Formats: sequence, C-alpha cells, structure tokens
Amino acid sequence: MGEQGSDGGRETEKPTEKAPVKKKSTASATGSASTSASTSASTSTTAKKGARAPGTAGAKPAAAGKPAKAESRTALVRRARRINRELAEVFPYAHPELDFENPFQLVVATVLSAQTTDLRVNQTTPALFAKYPTPEDLAAANPEEVEEILRPTGFFRAKTRSVIGLSKMLAEDFGGEVPGRLEDLVKLPGVGRKTAFVVLGNAFGRPGITVDTHFQRLVRRWKWTEETDPDKIEAAVGALFSKSEWTDLSHHVIWHGRRICHARKPACGACPIAPLCPAYGEGETDPDKARKLLKYEKGGFPGQRLNPPQAYLDAGGRPAPPLDAA
Repeated sequence: MGEQGSDGGRETEKPTEKAPVKKKSTASATGSASTSASTSASTSTTAKKGARAPGTAGAKPAAAGKPAKAESRTALVRRARRINRELAEVFPYAHPELDFENPFQLVVATVLSAQTTDLRVNQTTPALFAKYPTPEDLAAANPEEVEEILRPTGFFRAKTRSVIGLSKMLAEDFGGEVPGRLEDLVKLPGVGRKTAFVVLGNAFGRPGITVDTHFQRLVRRWKWTEETDPDKIEAAVGALFSKSEWTDLSHHVIWHGRRICHARKPACGACPIAPLCPAYGEGETDPDKARKLLKYEKGGFPGQRLNPPQAYLDAGGRPAPPLDAA
C-alpha cells in the first residue's frame, strides 16, 4: 500500500517539469502533492481498518511482514498473550485429541502418536486396550500380537517395544500406576518431555507445555522465539506466560496449527489472529480460497477423536470414524 502511494506522488510531479506557466505549475504541484498525501493517508487508514478485520478481501494486517524495528520484550509478551486470548475464544473447547480413559491409556496413546496422526492412534487403541487393559496385561503380551495391532500407526515394531517396556516398568517399579512426576515419567521407555507434559497436563492437571511439530512451527512463525531445540522452545515460550496457562496454551496453539495455520499452506485469509502475525501472507490471503483450506470442524470435517468431550460436540464438532469404517 505504501509503495503505491509513493509511486502516485512521483507521477504527479512529472507534469510540473515542463509546464508552460510557472504559477499554474506551482499550484498544480501543490494540489497534486496535497491529493497524493490525502490518498496516502486514506490508503494507510484503510490498511489499518483491514488489519482489524482479517479475512476481508485485499486487506493486509498492519503487523504483516517484517517489523520496522525490533519488538521490545514487553511488546512481545503482550502480543503473545493476546494471541492466546484470541485463540481461546476461537477454540474454547480445545482438548487433548487422543482418546483415553485413564493415565495409562494416555501415556501409551501419546507414545504411539509419534510420526502419525492422533486420529490414526485413536482408531487403533480401542483394540489394544480391549485386549490389554492394564500395564500388567500389556507387560506380559506377545510382542508379535501387539505389533499386528499397532501396524496401522507406523514404526510398529519400535512402538511395540516402547509400550511393552513402559508397561513392565510401571508394573515392576510403580505398582502398576502411572507416576505423576516429570522425573519419573521420563524414565519410562519411549517417554520424553513432550509425552510427559501431555500426561501431566491432561491426566494429572499439572501445567506443562507440549512442544510438538505444530507448536514449534507456529511459535517461530509468530516470532515468539527463534530457537529450534524443543527444550529451549519450551523454556522461551514458558517465560512469556504464567505457569497456570501452559496446558491450555499448548492446546490452543496445536489446534490452530492443525486447523488453520498449516505447514505448507496456511489459511491466512481465514485466520482470526492475522493482525498479530508477523508471517501473514506466507499462505493464501484470499478469504474464500483460505476458507477452503480449513481442516477438521472449522472446515466441516470430523475431528481426531472417536469419543470427544461433550463440549466439543456441543460446539458443532463431529467425532472421527472408527478404523474399519467405510
């Protein structure tokens, strides 16, 4: 927008160079400059108005593109917290998208979710937990039978070793119960900090930040941090928010990444936080085209869970189909 206004100013100056009457040319130049300034101001005002209404055709948020100057720490904290508040309004029903009924099912499902979708895990675990409902049952399982059940999740041999191994440790070292401490959880085979925080936050109500691929991508797009190491991302982002917000923050960011701010083609024109995003314009900005990119319930499609919370269903969400559905 600014470039158009500048070009317009140069164009109005050209006739004054060869104008036959000096007084008229001066008046003309003055009038043209006034018109150009007015046009530029009007364009700037329009751009600012457009920033407050993401999804409007042709409107580009004022925050889009590289900032004119470095963002202060205070400004970053305010922007980050505002983004979280906006996402909380968009996804008030955000929740962990793995089906589980107890901490054991959640830790197993989270381990299985590596390198696959939560949907695929949710379609696979009903058969697993029906046959092996407790850590003791899974610890004593025939690995080949477990592999066959887990085959749809990919990397099924490694995942079988992990879930049988963690089940044995739970049975032998923790009395068959999933521990509620980070330092104990990360000792379990296949369980790292990300998995541990999923379990702590959603099975025990203890705050934690889940740094999955969606979370990593979005916080860098939003310039919350330039870090690439998950542990450093966790520390950097955690410092922007109060600890009590960490678990819900994780849900909000991950849901936004899955539904709107995709890796390859983000739906910028349908994004509710476009005015706050430095990366606006990396994806489709046309509102109609952007809306066609929305996924899951935002695009009218089923979500990831076969048995989602009632709040999700009340908000119009649809449960995913089972694995053997046509």
